[in-house]
Amino acid sequence: MDKVQGRLLICFEAPFWVGIFEHVEDGKLAVSKVTFGAEPKDFQVLELLLAEYDRLEFSPEITVGSRECTRMNPKRLQRLIRKQTEETGIGTKSQQALKLQQDERKNKQKRESKARKEEVLQQRFEQKQLQKKEKHRGH
Repeated sequence: MDKVQGRLLICFEAPFWVGIFEHVEDGKLAVSKVTFGAEPKDFQVLELLLAEYDRLEFSPEITVGSRECTRMNPKRLQRLIRKQTEETGIGTKSQQALKLQQDERKNKQKRESKARKEEVLQQRFEQKQLQKKEKHRGH
């Protein structure tokens, strides 16, 4: 049976609060980043999860090693959670996935920008050719 894990990490990246959604399915990690304005309240986070989760744009998937959850001493579990949130912040795999998503958006934007510039240059060229024809018409 397939296991699906989800995790939401909310942290402060000056000057905004940021929520990082991690989705692990079949050993593949996908990450999405949401920027909040001020510090979000619990009910605002819940509303976001219920209303907007389907529309989140996740990064390309990255393969991660699976960790089997076994019953763990609650104090040890607390220490692990504290260690994860305080020291590391965003996991390195999450950072890699977000960087990959950012690079894809950047490349897409470059392609679209280049296409728009070429289209404008082509229109200018055609306009100049038309003006040349009109100028020499009748000779």
